[in-house]
Amino acid sequence: MADTVFLNGQVITVAQDNSVAEAVAVRGNRIVAVGTNAEVESYITPQTKVIDLQGKSLLPGFIDAHLHITIYGTNKLGVDCKARSIASISDLLEALKDQAQQTPKGQWVRACGFDESLMIEKRYPTLAELDEVSTEHPIFVMRTCAHHSIANSMAMGIAGYDRDTPDPQGGRIDRDAAGALTGFLVETAHMKMFELAAFTEEEYKEGLRLASEDFVAHGITSVHDAGGYGPDNYRAMQKAVQAGDVKVRIYAMICALNQSEDFVRKMIDAGMVTGTGDERFRIGPAKVFTDGASIAPTMAMREPFDSRPDDCGILYYEQDELNTILGEAHAKGFQITAHAQGDKAIEMLLNCFEVALAAHPRENHRHRIEHAGVSAPDLIERMARLQVVPIPNPAFIYDYGDTYVKNIGKRVGHMFPARDQIDNGIIAAGASDSPVTSFHPIVGIHAAVNRRSKTGQEVGANQRISVMEAIRMFTWNGAYASFEEGVKGSVEAGKLADLIVLDGSILDTPHEKIKDLRVELTMIDGELVYQKQDEEVMQS
Repeated sequence: MADTVFLNGQVITVAQDNSVAEAVAVRGNRIVAVGTNAEVESYITPQTKVIDLQGKSLLPGFIDAHLHITIYGTNKLGVDCKARSIASISDLLEALKDQAQQTPKGQWVRACGFDESLMIEKRYPTLAELDEVSTEHPIFVMRTCAHHSIANSMAMGIAGYDRDTPDPQGGRIDRDAAGALTGFLVETAHMKMFELAAFTEEEYKEGLRLASEDFVAHGITSVHDAGGYGPDNYRAMQKAVQAGDVKVRIYAMICALNQSEDFVRKMIDAGMVTGTGDERFRIGPAKVFTDGASIAPTMAMREPFDSRPDDCGILYYEQDELNTILGEAHAKGFQITAHAQGDKAIEMLLNCFEVALAAHPRENHRHRIEHAGVSAPDLIERMARLQVVPIPNPAFIYDYGDTYVKNIGKRVGHMFPARDQIDNGIIAAGASDSPVTSFHPIVGIHAAVNRRSKTGQEVGANQRISVMEAIRMFTWNGAYASFEEGVKGSVEAGKLADLIVLDGSILDTPHEKIKDLRVELTMIDGELVYQKQDEEVMQS
């Protein structure tokens, strides 16, 4: 018999045959039946909760295959530069002053989501302006791409940055014409500052709770965490999951941004391996960074940017270094991956995979490429041959598509190329990279189907995919990317009862309006963890 039954719906199973059913029965934390109303009604008892879907779509819970749950959550504890109240540098400085007044001296004042292109002044704040906010607090303002930042003098001192500090490999400590620090930090120089601006364990746990609440309200039932604050991040995530403060399931990559190489090696030495854990919290792949951001742009390209004819981006490692770090992790049993946005970085990572697999052959490795941004046909062919799992971010097309057109021109036809991936038999798992962009999976599905920016500009229209294909990217494919397609990612009997209900029929919604759909109900492990209060959901 069933604890919960859903009837009269558009049940998008994401099964192998892409079947659409009417009803679903759940007992405990598992799906026990999927079929017609008549078939599932036999599971109803007087104690069964019956939900009338009224023709709305029921889907497997969304799986975001790459986001930063701790960073997203802790960002909510500081100044949010994406708030409508912050439209200028003066607005930002006032918000930072308010934050400083509420923060004990010596503790960090942080802002996130900054985008200079959205400011009236079209620039970053200066080090001097941040010093005017406070010289008794370290101040850290992170750009929306999470690869650049600006800091005040106290923060620069904590990082050990002065006018004589050499630029780190893969990064830059910016200086003016006279050699004085500007406070602007790029890539690895920023990553070090990011890790120094860490939080307390209680702040981590509160941020994780807030993040989980937001995610389940938008239908996310599982996330692949792409790293944040090193060992403290992992401890906080596990404790928050154990305490029940985090409802979403976590597949945690072994990555600590600036110190990822050392952290990966320590985890290897400790005997950790991909898959360790349970259905709530599981260790994922070993991850490093290979290049910069696609929207800055600092990603490593084989040919210069259209907007910067003398610039091919930034690489973090030489080929031999990358082969050694990830090769060791592969040899010890890890799934391996790396942040790789530009075609040069993707090429290097594929080289690394080939070397690692030649030295230590392994079937079903499912090695990943985080983002896999500019993937030209030759790279797609290699991904297919190596059976690599790319993790693209379709929502970037919607949010930053105009920037891509400006910076890489015709190469947008190979940016997050979902059509090419599907046609070549590649299983690509959809992701947001939140907080870099919107974590709403519906926005990612909308972008993958429409391939238009917010302004309506086409961005690689040749890569459009169907609604069903886009749903699969954010469900079954995400489960596949973490070796969990046997227990989740589709609505089939025997699988975990991770389900969501939308406020309409996604298959019948005009493509240009998909982004307007909302999640009405989220179930994880058979438990209703979110139910929209201002919408009538018929129950009996």
